[in-house]
Amino acid sequence: MSRAAISFPMLGDFSFNPSNYISIGGFRVYWYGIIIAAGFLLAVIYASKRAKQFGFTPDNILDVILLGVPLGIICGRLYYVIFYWKLYQNDLSRIFDIRDGGLGMYGVLFGAILALIIYSKHKKVSILAFLDLICIGFLIGQFIGRWGNFINREAYGYETDIFCRMGLTLNGETIYVHPTFLYESLWNFAGFILIHFLSKKRKYDGQVFLMYLGWYGLGRMFIEGLRTDSLYLFNTGIRVSQLVAAISLIVSLMLLLYNKIRVQHNPMDLFVNRKLAQEAAASVVSIETSEGQDEESAQTDGASGAAEGSSAEESGEEHTDGDAGGEDQDAASYGGDEADDSENGNT
Repeated sequence: MSRAAISFPMLGDFSFNPSNYISIGGFRVYWYGIIIAAGFLLAVIYASKRAKQFGFTPDNILDVILLGVPLGIICGRLYYVIFYWKLYQNDLSRIFDIRDGGLGMYGVLFGAILALIIYSKHKKVSILAFLDLICIGFLIGQFIGRWGNFINREAYGYETDIFCRMGLTLNGETIYVHPTFLYESLWNFAGFILIHFLSKKRKYDGQVFLMYLGWYGLGRMFIEGLRTDSLYLFNTGIRVSQLVAAISLIVSLMLLLYNKIRVQHNPMDLFVNRKLAQEAAASVVSIETSEGQDEESAQTDGASGAAEGSSAEESGEEHTDGDAGGEDQDAASYGGDEADDSENGNT
């Protein structure tokens, strides 16, 4: 179906058949990769802009990307290959060709979370606070990235006559299917808007991440049931992503309710507030240290001035004593001269 013409009856009687790649210097660059990269870039920009509100810096975001991108791709690909092994068992070289797609979203999430855990442990920062920030970026990447599936004519659903159905025409034959890529893109966009605003009123680290798991799990659980290309848990007939979505939804709801009902959270326990308090305390210590150094300097200067004044007084006293001694000598000499004159007169 990758070469099928696409149509949407609700938008009018027309169709289009875009290529799923562009050629640059004889090398094919697939739209799937370009769209994924665009979503990733916007997610990074968003996370960098809001990093300070969660106690981080843009540099923290860039640092974790260096680890998160390769781990996300590797885990996403492994997730897809493991549960779609029949496509690769006869040609293992295809495992490394991801330009056409073939990344399991939950695998990508697992890789990204693993990177965050490793980075947070190394830098001694809050893992949950980091997950709160990054998961909102996940939604940006997901609602944009699903349009890569649209270009590839993949991730669509069963045949239907629903008003928003998508037509796929190949060799003169047209089928109308659920545009599940569109459903998930719109669901993730709505989740991004909702969680963006709710994140500004979070009560504890990890709350936003739980919201994300619940929201994404709820949508994916239903949308996955409409798809025709689902990954199955080996030969059980159970859709892997639907199972993971259901577990994510249940666990997140339980934890959110538990924290809502049973736990009294202090906003000062948020990582960002603890970090601000530490910085404020460090600033106070720095100011007090600076003031102490100034006082010591002033005391040193005062002692030096007093010593110089004492030296000057002693020098003045010595000079006065010298003058007095000279006057006594002059008086004695004058008295002697008078005695000589008297003797001479008597003679």
